[in-house]
Amino acid sequence: MLPLSFSDPLLAVEASTIAGSVALWREGTLVGAESVPMGAGRADQLFPAMQRLLAVAELHPRQLKGLVCGAGPGSFTSLRIAASLAKGLAHGARCPLYAVPSLLLAAAAAKDVPPGPYVLHADALRFERYAQAVVQRPDGVWEVAGPLARMANESLRIDALPARRIAVLASPFADELHVATPDIALLTRLAGTWRDAPVPLESWEPTYGRLAEAQVKWEERAGLPLPETPAVRS
Repeated sequence: MLPLSFSDPLLAVEASTIAGSVALWREGTLVGAESVPMGAGRADQLFPAMQRLLAVAELHPRQLKGLVCGAGPGSFTSLRIAASLAKGLAHGARCPLYAVPSLLLAAAAAKDVPPGPYVLHADALRFERYAQAVVQRPDGVWEVAGPLARMANESLRIDALPARRIAVLASPFADELHVATPDIALLTRLAGTWRDAPVPLESWEPTYGRLAEAQVKWEERAGLPLPETPAVRS
């Protein structure tokens, strides 16, 4: 078991939405961070941003002692790019990789939110939202407080009061009070079991959210699900 440490050189990347981010810590201090626009038609800017942070800190990738990657759910392509970069760097540096829930990162970015329980929610397409129960402790640290789910917009609106919701990037509800953008630089404000041990480098994949349409059709024809599919079923 290797719990996450910010004391050694640690590089982190998040790309579950169009607002990607990278950050680097050294000796417990955030030494650099960049926002990275993601989305269809954009050239990959995650890796150049990583390279810039390492260059400014005068670090070689092999000097990294840990990596953190946003675990989704979210954009399939962006998550795939971030995961591939993180796994490749972790393999080359022979260091552990940790997976942080992407919705939890958005919670840390919410402003003027008092301590207590909340529901983070993000667009899941087809009039649905990904929903994650979280809690902010009195010390300002956030933790996951329940399972990740996918639910209809109307169900979420009925189940969660506006004061206890935090939308990621944007909201379909006119009464939304809190909207936040995931930012990996806020990683130190997050706690939970995800910090306790690294993920298995060979088999880990982020939770993409929805299944690919080809997989949905195959499962319908076969009458059974493919094993170990990293998606959120409603």
